[in-house]
Amino acid sequence: MIQQQTDYLIAHIVDKMTQYLMADFNLDAISALDVIYNSKVYDLVQDKENELYIQSPSYTYELLKKEYLTATYL
Repeated sequence: MIQQQTDYLIAHIVDKMTQYLMADFNLDAISALDVIYNSKVYDLVQDKENELYIQSPSYTYELLKKEYLTATYL
């Protein structure tokens, strides 16, 4: 997969996770992005070797939601 495709998939996941956080937890966009960018899940999504970025945004969001609710890291 070329770098542009990978970057697009990651951006799409971040976009969808932001929407999900805003809807589920009544966060504003800045707060939702702060949660995402400071999460272990985001680090894993960016890691090209584990290929989490090819999973669906909803699957990835479930991991993020668990991390957010329990303050535990994968």
